[in-house]
Amino acid sequence: MDMIDTEKYYKDCTLCPRKCHADRTSGKTGFCGMSSDLKLAKAYKHMWEEPCITGKNGSGTVFFSGCNMKCIFCQNAEISHGGFGAVSDAEGLASIFIDLQDKNASNINLVTGTCFIPHIRGAIISAKEKGLHIPVIFNCGGYESAESLKLLEGLIDIYMPDMKYSSDLLSRELSSAPDYFETAKKAISEMFRQTGRVEFNEKGLMIKGTLVRHLILPGNTGDSKRILRFLHDTYGNDILISIMNQYTPMPTVESHPLLSRKVTDEEYKRVLDFAEKIGIENGFIQYGEAASESFIPSWDLEGIKVSPVPPCT
Repeated sequence: MDMIDTEKYYKDCTLCPRKCHADRTSGKTGFCGMSSDLKLAKAYKHMWEEPCITGKNGSGTVFFSGCNMKCIFCQNAEISHGGFGAVSDAEGLASIFIDLQDKNASNINLVTGTCFIPHIRGAIISAKEKGLHIPVIFNCGGYESAESLKLLEGLIDIYMPDMKYSSDLLSRELSSAPDYFETAKKAISEMFRQTGRVEFNEKGLMIKGTLVRHLILPGNTGDSKRILRFLHDTYGNDILISIMNQYTPMPTVESHPLLSRKVTDEEYKRVLDFAEKIGIENGFIQYGEAASESFIPSWDLEGIKVSPVPPCT
């Protein structure tokens, strides 16, 4: 697979649905808060993904700085909004992939890499030339450009998008993305086109396909039901659906009328009962400690091995 001219994608940036047209090569930042300098926040073996992703050895997770969503309840705001991270390049990223593989990671899990898709493409191609053979996961917020995702065709084994909202009002208020649902539908369609039906290896690890995550928000079970209905009606059991109950209120929403509290057991049960009623069979639910964990890593540049860059201002 050929390399591409990464600079042209950053010079007039339309990589995400915002299409902000920022010249990120000049040091300016796009809506995502990032210039064309690849920034990474952490790379390590994460043990708290879905079982078919984590396996016994952990998922080789790489967190990218910046984000095109800006959700007001974001748990990773220090890197997504604040821009904490360290500058690397495609070759440095490729070496991280190989390091994680050498540590017996189950896969390479790329978290929120939307604004660095050209770098990611180059890094995967380079790493494969160096012997990368474990599955590569693109783990994202769901607000993706289907055209940009085509740059990753043949390089991503598993797509793991969120589907956060069906309501345009909710997506406008909470993520400044009123077109979220229609955009995410097109993005997930492209992901499914590339990967096809879910596949597993003999150890029960997912090796191909699409796993869609939905985080239930307090007071919004109706929106959750509409999302589950859409996913099941469209893809049936050809994808996995993870119904998540781990929403954790952050200080940014402590005065919000709904988001200042956790999801109740009754709300979660209501959504799970609906999922069962409509026939969802392939997926995951959370109980006990998994449902109460916030899953917020320490942002310490673990696994990055380069000098930190101050947060964007």
